[in-house]
Parts: sequence; C-alpha cells; structure tokens
Amino acid sequence: MTDPISALLRRMRPVLAGVLIAAVAGQAQAAPDDIVTSYGFSTYAESGMKYPEGFAHLDYVNPDAPKGGEISVWAQGTFDSMNPFTRKGRAGNLSSIPYERLLSDVADDAYGAYCLLCETLEYPESQDWVIFTLRPEARFADGTPVTAGDVVFTVDLFLEQGLPSFAQAVKQLYEKVEALDERRVKFTFRQGVPRKGLISQAGATIVFPKHWFDETGARLDESRMEIPPGSGPYQLDSYDVNRRITYARNPDYWGWDLPINRGRFNFDRIRVEYFADANAAMEAFKAGVYTFREETSSLQWATAYEFPAAEKGWVRVTTLPDGNIPASTGFVFNLRRDKFADPRLREALSLMYNSEWTNETLQYGLFEQRSSYWENSDLAAQGIPEGAELALLQSLGDAIAPEILTGPAVLAHESGSRQMDRGNLRRASELLEQAGWIVGDDGMLRKDGKTLDIEFLAYNPSFDRIIQPYVSNLQRLGVNAVYNRVDPAQYTNLERDHQFDMVYDGYQNGPEEALGISQRFGSEDAEYSLFNPAGYSSEAVDTLIERLIDARTLDEMKIAIRAIDRVLRQARLMVPTWYKANYWIAYWDMFGHPETLPPYSLGQLDFWWYDAEKAGALRAAGALR
Repeated sequence: MTDPISALLRRMRPVLAGVLIAAVAGQAQAAPDDIVTSYGFSTYAESGMKYPEGFAHLDYVNPDAPKGGEISVWAQGTFDSMNPFTRKGRAGNLSSIPYERLLSDVADDAYGAYCLLCETLEYPESQDWVIFTLRPEARFADGTPVTAGDVVFTVDLFLEQGLPSFAQAVKQLYEKVEALDERRVKFTFRQGVPRKGLISQAGATIVFPKHWFDETGARLDESRMEIPPGSGPYQLDSYDVNRRITYARNPDYWGWDLPINRGRFNFDRIRVEYFADANAAMEAFKAGVYTFREETSSLQWATAYEFPAAEKGWVRVTTLPDGNIPASTGFVFNLRRDKFADPRLREALSLMYNSEWTNETLQYGLFEQRSSYWENSDLAAQGIPEGAELALLQSLGDAIAPEILTGPAVLAHESGSRQMDRGNLRRASELLEQAGWIVGDDGMLRKDGKTLDIEFLAYNPSFDRIIQPYVSNLQRLGVNAVYNRVDPAQYTNLERDHQFDMVYDGYQNGPEEALGISQRFGSEDAEYSLFNPAGYSSEAVDTLIERLIDARTLDEMKIAIRAIDRVLRQARLMVPTWYKANYWIAYWDMFGHPETLPPYSLGQLDFWWYDAEKAGALRAAGALR
C-alpha cells in the first residue's frame, strides 16, 4: 500500500490536471441562453464519455456482488495522525477514505468524470463559472445534509490551511465561491486564467462538514487523531497507533443506490496492519494476520511466495494487467541546489546507475527500464520529431537544445553485465571534466576546491540493496556519496521541506494533462510544489504547457505532451529506473473479483468482494484463525 500523503498527491494530479472539462455534444443539453447542463464531463468532444446519462452500473463491476466480510492489507512504518491533509505528522494509511468529491472518475474511462455529490452541473460555454447542484439525499455519516455552505467552507479551509503547493496554485484560479442556496454552489473563475481544467478542479473538491469544525475548533493544518465525519461509504472505526487501523462500511451511507456505486464498496471492514519492515509484514501475511498483499519488491516476488499456504492453494499468487501510465520514478536530483545546475554533471551521475545489472542481479529480471515520463502509452515521444510535433518544438527557438530537433528522444543509457560499466565510467569522467570537476590525487572530484558531496535520502530498508551499489559506483567516480536511511516520519518531513540531495521519487502523470502539469513541471510553482520533487523549471516547458492548455483536440494535447516529454528527458532531472505493466498480488482465497478488470484500477478495496463460502472452507481447513 502507498502512504496516504503520496496517495493524496497522486489523486491531486488529475484534480489539478483538469481531466474533464466540457460536456460532450449529445450528452448535455444547451439551454436557449447557452448554459450547458450535464451529469458529467469530457475534455474533448471526440473522446466522448463512456457512460450515458441514466446508466445502470459501471461495466466492470459485479452489480450483484455480496456485501460483508473484511479485507486486510498492510502498511510500513508508523503514524501519528489521522488527518492526511496537513504537512505535520505522518497520517494513517487510507485516512482520506471517508471523504467524497463533487465529481468522481471511473476506472475504465480515461477522459470522463461523473456527478457524485452533485446531481447536475451547469456552466456557460465560456466556462467562466460553474454551478453544482448537490443531491438532496447526500449526508455526512452523522446524518447531517451536505450543503452548498459545506462546499464553500471546505474550499476556504483548503485555501487558508491546506498544503501550500495546492493552496497557492488554486487561490489564483477562483474569483469567488458562493452558496446560492442550500444545494447550489457557484465557482466563479478569475479573468485571464485559462479555462481548461477549472471546472474539473472545482468538481474535484472534497467536502467537509462545516458544523464539525465549528464545534471542535479543529484546523486542517494540525496533526490530530480525531477527524470529521465524511460523506463516503467508509468511516474510521478504530485505531491502535502504529499497529492497526480499521475502517467500517456505513450501512446508512446515502449513496448506495447511485448507479455509479452499484457493485462497489462491498466489504464491511477494511483493516490496515502496520509493520516495522517488509520482512515482518511478509511473515505476518503467511500466517494470515492480513489477507491481501500487493507486492512491489522483486526480491519478495521472486523468493518469498513459495510457502505452505500457497502450495496448498489457500493463498492465490498471481499477476493481473495494469493499464495505468506507470509513475515516472527514479533517483531525483534536487535542482534547488546549485551543485546540480549543470546538465553534464547530472548526465554523468546518471551513467553510474547500472539498470541492466540491477535488474538482472538484484531484481530477477522482472522489470523493464523506463525512459519516458509517459511510459507504456501513446504519449511517449518516439524517435526523431516530425510533423506537427517538430513544428511545435521549432517554435521554441533557442529555448531548447538543438539536438532535440534532430535526434531521437533521449533513452535511458545502456550498461554492461558488471556492476561498474567501464565505458560509462569513462564517459561520466569526460562529462565531469567538461563541467569543471577535476579528480585529485586522493581520487576525489573537486571544483573550486570543494568536493562533490551527495547524500541519498531513503527510509525503506528494501532500497538498501538498490541504492548502495549505485553509491559505490559514484564513489569510484570520485563523488563523496553517502547513503542515509532515516525513519519514515523524518523522511516525510525532510522531503516535504526539500532538505535532500537525491531521493527515490517521481512524477505521477496521466493520459490527459491540463493545468495540473504546471504543478509538476512549471516554473512558477517549482520552488514549493510537492508535486515537483526535483524543483524543475524550464522556459521551454512553460511555453509548451501553455500550448497544451490551449489544445482544442485530443491530438493537439498528445502532440504537446510528446514535446514536453522530449524536453524533460533531455534535461535529465532524474535517473530513470524501472517499471512494470502488471500487478503482483497475493491473497488468501476468500475474495472474488470481476473476470475482466478495468484498465485503470486493480480495485481490491473498491469492487472486489468477500466470498463467505471460500472463507468458511479456509477456516474449516485450519488455514485461518
């Protein structure tokens, strides 16, 4: 499982990206005064929305899935808060689960979103404003109605006390947010701000109960264990700090009968068990302490899943396809630090990471090497630019390196079968010499009398075996490289405050981009954005982002993304590492899932279900307590 802050940031990617903007022709009705009223959005008319108004249920769910039982997962480290929306403390896993948004995306429609808390939305063709009409039946878990006043309060709360990288960006977008009556809330957008992404931004608003904050005096920016009731199907049930958290399905949830919710949220309970390290978690899974495990470690996947319960068929071990664009992860340079300013230095440091040796020797050959920021999709730049993409890049003039126009998109470097590739070592030495770094008699690189000091910051012990060989290679190059593994809470604070040289992190990009891409790669937000761990900024990318936001068709958007991809890859703001195009999962054979999974979600906590008959058979066999 992913820690809740990271999960929140990933969810904010489509929020800020404005995945869904204009209602599609034929799926929304324009009134005589040119006001569009619709049940959902799709950015580009040619992409359409998959589900028509009045659909019965999502295609990928089992609408008759049984309700009941429990699924349990694991998390690593500790937690000292159940508030995932503050920078203080380390929030409990899944702690944002009780809260809903005005609009919801679905797992088989990359370009569509649908009303959830709202029943309709309306806006002029100019998209200067949008009005959401809330569902009259929408309720918080304490029984109080969800009102337009709650929406206004929540927006103001996030703008005043929310994550700075979010609040600073969003407050520039809204002129005002006002409750027109109990059920209608209007977002008016600032003049001069591109309209693409704004309605989607508003629709992705999480809604809190104003009365709870008024009664408790709680703040969004404080670490605390007490949380407001949400309007979602699951609410916090209990917790034992640093040991477990349990969320319970709300039998009185207001939205059970919505078509978008049929066949979903089937478990009575979702339990999270905490462990200090991955090895302890694996042993606990084997013993049935928790029942579902999504594996990310190639070491564990290759070596840890032959145990008695699996051999007897009590535990299912399998792979399932993952159609998402993989996160563009790697060893990220903190470009806010002057020592990383020269791209020749960054390329040299990248050459010391041996991806082939790492994959074959340490990762059992289970991964593929990533090059693109939109890997495994048609958004990845390929070969030499041509046609409209070339013309777009040519319009940037001297803002980009000329080789971007004439050469193929930068690929991850190749390495040999030994940990230290001597050819890459020579090339890296040449680049560093060109950048003014000279090796002294002691074998250390120096520039202006200072050594090249680099600290790798991490918290996960499973990364030791990956990072240490890379650090060793850098040391042979003459870099004063060290590896510092800290506790998870300290790591969270240091990374949020950008107090690091290099970390293993990345960028979560998607099949459609708009305003939110500025949070990840734009210059204006680079200094403080939590979405941009490298602190990358570029005049060329800023211009390309403007072209992307102005795109009127899906093809224009894709061309702009491919151009951005080329510039990012040329900039070498991180050392790209591995990805995989499927899920590695293991679970005690007591769950069911649809035969065909949607492309954009595994859905184990969403549309899987508890099979009471299978669970009974496991208990009868003595497999589970």
